[in-house]
Amino acid sequence: MSTLTYILGWPLVAAILVAFIPRNYRFTIRVIALAATGLSMLLAIKLFSQFDVGSAELQFVQKVSWVDALVISFHVGVDGLNIGLILMGAIVAFAATAVSWEIKEREKEFYILLLIMAGGILGAFASFDLFFFFFFHELALIPTFIMIGVWGKGADKNYATFQITIYLTAGALIALVGLIALYLQSGANTFDIVELTRHVRANPLSVNQQHFIFPLLLFGFGILVSLWPFHTWAPLGYGAAPTATAMLHAGVLKKFGLYGLIRIALPLMPEGARSWLHVIAFLSLGNILYCGLVAIRQKDLNLLIGNSSVAHMGFVFLGIASLNLIGLTGAVMVMVAHGFLAALTFGLSGYLYQQTKTLRIDEMGGLLGRLPFIGAALIMAMMAGCGLPGFANFVGEMMVFFAAWKSFPLVTILAVWGALIIGSVYMLRAIRNILHGPLPTTWEGLKDASNPWRKLPFALLLASLLVFGFAPRLLTDKIQPSAEKILKMAIGTSVPQAKAIRTARTD
Repeated sequence: MSTLTYILGWPLVAAILVAFIPRNYRFTIRVIALAATGLSMLLAIKLFSQFDVGSAELQFVQKVSWVDALVISFHVGVDGLNIGLILMGAIVAFAATAVSWEIKEREKEFYILLLIMAGGILGAFASFDLFFFFFFHELALIPTFIMIGVWGKGADKNYATFQITIYLTAGALIALVGLIALYLQSGANTFDIVELTRHVRANPLSVNQQHFIFPLLLFGFGILVSLWPFHTWAPLGYGAAPTATAMLHAGVLKKFGLYGLIRIALPLMPEGARSWLHVIAFLSLGNILYCGLVAIRQKDLNLLIGNSSVAHMGFVFLGIASLNLIGLTGAVMVMVAHGFLAALTFGLSGYLYQQTKTLRIDEMGGLLGRLPFIGAALIMAMMAGCGLPGFANFVGEMMVFFAAWKSFPLVTILAVWGALIIGSVYMLRAIRNILHGPLPTTWEGLKDASNPWRKLPFALLLASLLVFGFAPRLLTDKIQPSAEKILKMAIGTSVPQAKAIRTARTD
């Protein structure tokens, strides 16, 4: 059995086990949830370290036929495109479980849903069968709605729940129509992504078929990613969500749509993709500029982080639109880096909310003196959000900018302005208003995360950002061969950037 099956399976097994434990065994339930996500995290780290760098082929593969009549199989594997996402997802899942001490009511149900969500996320990124690819995503998505509605916070949590449910259901439905159309029009008679890709390469879809299917996948997956202007569900949903739910969805599950575009839409519908590249590039500006300006206006910390999260998705779309090796590698790098960053910032805002019972920025101030660890972690997280060198976000964003310059110089200039100016304004102002200045007497009794266990999830996420920031080749060398393979299918020729990168390294 593949290591991947254990990585995605342990949280699901733990969810079933917790379902049979009496609800008053609160400590036991927490230990089981932590043990399952912790084991998945350790296995994911081992998987990442054993990954064969330089290979574009699938590794750690397991394929088991499930429904022969429908040609559906449980098929999991990793290559450069999803190895980092699975590692990031497993680490965020453990961190999210570790901060769930804030839940005091219906803990059993919460941990069951959290574990199902974690298993579904890891399964979606590991699956190479269209049925399980979509099934695991829905398995992770449905608990999101329930958790916001039941354990959410704020007066608008019901409105946020309805909005996120409507938007994401619509996006998933549009994407599903696109995937079904792809299956039917390809004539491959299989849901297996590897076999489907092989068949479509030998028997390409017609231009008309590509122009019909690609927009369905673009906007279906785009809604799931919060592509502007279909983004309004995200800040409200994350603002109302429990901390762990926001960490998992904003950090990991939202990358599903981006991964689907890169894994399926680009290589299988190259003509359709190329006809939409300029649209994708200009829509990415909506994320970067509009959502960045909206973030400047926010007085609620979670809404600021939520709009910032949506803005960062624009960099990934711009990397995809560049359609070159540096851009696609940078896009995947941003996806992984943003996963750690979003989880970290929402985790820290959750800690502040538990201490202060408010997320109003104008009600805070001077908290760094009372909360030195949490305050220092928040400063580092927000600096990473500004694209400060040393963090993984800087590497991914710079790769995207260099890649996009040749095809979209105006868009690139505006995107750089949005990242350096707009992003810095709202992040640095939040640091000043929350952590510096006089401490209101209201907050004199606040307690820092002095317990090592309370510090662990934040330290783990920060360490991940710094490791891939100072040693980005740990990830980019794994991404590059698979990205090159995707691009060869998307543009139909060799990828000159690969040679350029290898030459630069030799020099």
